[in-house]
Order: sequence, then structure tokens, then C-alpha cells
Amino acid sequence: MSKDIRIKKGLSLRLEGEAEKELVKAPRSKTYAVKPPDFHTVVPKMVVKEGAKLLAGDELFYSKYTDEVRFTSPVSGTLKEIKRGDKRRIMEIIIEADPEDAYKEFGKMDASSADAEAVKTRILESGCGAFINQRPYDIIADPKDSPKAIFISAVSTAPLAPDWGFILKDKQAEFQEGINALQKLTSGKVHLSLDDSSAASLKGIKGAELHNVSGPHPAGNVGVQIHKIDPINQGERVWTLNPEDVAIIGKLFLTGRYEANRTIAVTGSEAKDRKYYSAKIGANVSEFIGEVSDDIRVISGNVLTGTKVSNNQYIGFLDNELTLIPEGNQYRAFGWMPFTYNNIHSNSRTSLSWLFPNRKFKPTTNLNGEERALVVTGEMEEVLPMDIYPMQLIKACMAGDIEKMENLGIYEVAPEDFALVEYVNTSKIEIQDVIRLGLDLMITEVG
Repeated sequence: MSKDIRIKKGLSLRLEGEAEKELVKAPRSKTYAVKPPDFHTVVPKMVVKEGAKLLAGDELFYSKYTDEVRFTSPVSGTLKEIKRGDKRRIMEIIIEADPEDAYKEFGKMDASSADAEAVKTRILESGCGAFINQRPYDIIADPKDSPKAIFISAVSTAPLAPDWGFILKDKQAEFQEGINALQKLTSGKVHLSLDDSSAASLKGIKGAELHNVSGPHPAGNVGVQIHKIDPINQGERVWTLNPEDVAIIGKLFLTGRYEANRTIAVTGSEAKDRKYYSAKIGANVSEFIGEVSDDIRVISGNVLTGTKVSNNQYIGFLDNELTLIPEGNQYRAFGWMPFTYNNIHSNSRTSLSWLFPNRKFKPTTNLNGEERALVVTGEMEEVLPMDIYPMQLIKACMAGDIEKMENLGIYEVAPEDFALVEYVNTSKIEIQDVIRLGLDLMITEVG
């Protein structure tokens, strides 16, 4: 059974630099990295030391507070370095890769016929538990919980987002086995949201309730889909996954190996080779973009929610996109005057860009203004298709008012759901950071 979900509120940013539908194999990186900061609230406890020989799938560390969740090596090789930051916090675990991968053998398993505990154990011991996020709080799922549902969004609406239909077109068997495994982890339903492209690639998938989603961004956000399909109440847990990670889990059961394959879309106006690259999780950024100048911003992820990286750093664990845009380091004369710069997008119509709805824009990192007070304008509500008062929730998070945050829907949101709110907001406040701090306070005080 499939259901239609039509999102009306939102904003689709049309940007230059979409990746061509061409898949090429990326050069093998000399080094790969697993970065504990990619997993919010995880405090890593290392189980191997520098110099250790590793197979792909060998355990690197586990989570201090949920020790069942294991994090494993995406490639075989030698643990070259454990990089630490302030207070000796582990920032990167760097692996010097072998020319070809050798795998730890977990053994094949038929997810459909295996019992739920065996399926969960296999997912956790292989490191695939790191792919499963929990709502509320947008953190790694606790395997001791029993989620009321699992949600997977194969809908591409974010700026220059990778096309899930293209990524998954030859992975139907693995994806189906992944769905079979995920069914064993919940007493409720597995929900799969599709757009036109992903629906064509994943036709015939069984064991999931399908939803046809359409509309502007953030229609593709799993948080919006949860809100429309099965909202989260206090005390409930929902798990979420990215579509390609479902296929990785499926391949684990089909082959008995943790094959950490990742498809990376290189996008953005400053990218030279805008293609899809077949790589491994944690690959070095330079293998995709080479050397870049200082006036180019490299983002692991999309322009709204991604993380700044340099060309000698590593792709984020869950990211399927690298975006290259110009740095906003050039002063704009008379930039405060309306209609002075019409080649940039403005949601508030302070430029004439709104007269060209089909035009693609070339954004920079310039904020075009300084931080200022929050003012009631209604602009936030226009781009948030959830039954939530965004400004009131933001203020409650800033004040640390737990009761108000609960009443205003903090359990339903994640920072990415407020990315467009941050983009259109004239206050220039880092709203995603505010929501993250609010969620962290809820974890500490409520749990």
C-alpha cells in the first residue's frame, strides 16, 4: 500500500553545479578516516592501538554509554594514527589502506528467516548499527530500545542533493534484504518514502509501507515525513536510516561482509568534475576534487547542513555529497541597498531574483549581514511544513526552558529541519546550533 504526501510549505533552492548522472570509480585513497565527532554524543572507547593490522569490518571502538554499538573499519590496512583534539578528545582514526581490501567474515544470514535477536546482533557486531539514528534527539540509536517505527527517506529535495534513484538503481537485491533485516528491529512498520526517481529504481520492494512524497525542500527530510505519517510523542522512539545504508546492511546479510561502499556526488559551481563516484566510507576528499584554492569552500554534505572540510581531510561518515562553492570573502559595495545585487537569491525579495523562478544561482558563504535580534516576520513559518511554532521553539531553546520546549515540539525536530529556517531568517542566528543545544539539554535533563 502506498500513500501520497504533498508538501506545500518550503523552498527549493536552484543552484548551479548539479552532478551528471555518470558513475565512475574513485581512486583508492591512501588513507581513510572514521571520525567520532560524526556521531553526536558518542564517547569512543578504543579497542585497537596505533600500528594494529585491520580487516575491513574489524572493530575500532565502541560507544562508552551504549557499548553494544560498535564502530568498525571501512577498509583493511594499518591503524596509522589516532588524532586527538582538546581534552584528548578523539577527532579522527586514520587507517593506511591496503591496495585491496581483505574482509572479516561474519557469515551469510537469511534476514527473513533469522530471529530478531540474531539480526540485531549481526548489525551491531559488524558496525552497521552506526547507520541507525534515533528520533527524538537525532543521535545514534540505542539497541536496547524498541522503536515504534523505522523511517527511510529516498527523496531528494536538498540543494544539489544526490539522486537516490540513480544511486540505488543496481542495488535492489541488497536494499530488499536490508528491509527484511530492519523489519526484525521494530514491532511497528518500516516506512519508505519515494519520489519519482527512487520509485522507478525501487519498484517491487516488499515489507515496507511506501509513501510518494512531493513538494519543495524540506519534503525530503525524514523529520517532515515522520511528522506527516506517524508523529513522535513523549517517550516514543523512531529510528531512521539513509537509503544507501539500507543496501549496505542488506549486503552484509547476503555476503557476510561489511562492505562500506559509498556513492559520492561531487556538486557545486566550483567543482570541475561533477559526477557520481563509487568509493568507501571515510575516503580522503582530495581523491575527488584534487587541489583547490583558498577562495573555494569545500563542504561534506549540502550547503544547508554540511560541514566545512579541507582537501586533505575526510568525507563525513553519513555524507553522500561533496559541494564546492565560492567563499564569501569579497566585500559588496552598497550591499545594504535593495535591488543592488540581483544575481543572488533572496527569499525576502530584496533583489529581483524572484522574477526569474527557473534561474540557477551561484551562492557564496557570505552571510550578507550581521547577527541581530529575532523579529516576528512570518518568514520562518513559510518554509517549515510542520505543525510547530519555529520562533517560539527557538526562543525556548535559547532560554533553556524545558517545559516550553516539550510543549512546542522539541521531540519531533532535528537541526536539519531548521536549515531552511536559518537560511531565510534575517536575524543571521545559527539556528541549527540553537536547536542542537536544546536537544542536548533535553538528553541531559529528560533522557
